[in-house]
Amino acid sequence: MTASKIIIDTDSGADDALALLLLLGKAGMDILAVTTVAGNSTIENVTRNACAILDLAKRRDIPVHSGEAGPIARPLAKAVIHGEHGIAGIDMRATRYDLDTLAADKIVEIVRANPGEIRLLAIGPLSNIASAFQKDPQLPGLIRDIVIMGGAIDVCGNMSRMAEFNFFIDPEAADIVLRAPLKKTLIPLDPCMSNALPLDFFESLKGAPLHGPMTAMMAHFIDEMAQKRGAKGALVYDAIAAFYLIDPAAFTLVDMDIVVETRGEHTAGMSIAEKRPQEPQTPNVSVAMAVDPERFKKARAAALLRAGSG
Repeated sequence: MTASKIIIDTDSGADDALALLLLLGKAGMDILAVTTVAGNSTIENVTRNACAILDLAKRRDIPVHSGEAGPIARPLAKAVIHGEHGIAGIDMRATRYDLDTLAADKIVEIVRANPGEIRLLAIGPLSNIASAFQKDPQLPGLIRDIVIMGGAIDVCGNMSRMAEFNFFIDPEAADIVLRAPLKKTLIPLDPCMSNALPLDFFESLKGAPLHGPMTAMMAHFIDEMAQKRGAKGALVYDAIAAFYLIDPAAFTLVDMDIVVETRGEHTAGMSIAEKRPQEPQTPNVSVAMAVDPERFKKARAAALLRAGSG
């Protein structure tokens, strides 16, 4: 089977790291580039974090390109749950990284060189993707598909009353991407809320090459989740989005017509689905409303046991 050609666009927090390790540990995933975007932390921190995870996984052959240092039309509001630098628990002081600000250009370049083949995994604010689409309006038609971690359909937001973090940080970018003419799959908060990972799961991976740093990283994340969200484990939104690339059949998808609120004082970043039965339905995105927890459990354990083996 031909390997999937993937670009991962990330704001490199703890669950982003788990998503990256999940794909690095799965055969058939050809990661052509990692592009970074400010969100969970500053562009400097998230770029260093991405490079640190690739160092741990012994995969610095994968190019990393830094991107937008903030949303396209508003100030950056960073996350607080990922620690001061975006990932806590691992020592990144010696990590080499470069801020080349080429993310959008590299997305355009790679897609243009592989028309119809590239799968974009967007697990941060959509600032880089929107910028790439603005630079090259024909680009969406050349992309195989985009899988987006973002939005909340039937659950409350995790950054405001109504908005999920990635859409809240850059609602204008989310609006641009959701309006773009390409195949889109949205992984909102909904299927993630019932799939929290306890620390026991990571401790059970003894023997895995990255058991130590994974457990240290997730211990802090789980503690923050408990204190700030009341969660009994790590809510690994981005890892679930990455899992869609591995096993799409594990997801329950519903085609929806979704718009993103960009102006509301209390609702900016809200993802709004057309639910009125009398209105014409013009779906623009397939939305994952559920994921098989057992299939996710087996896949994540198998991939994380291999990640970092070189």
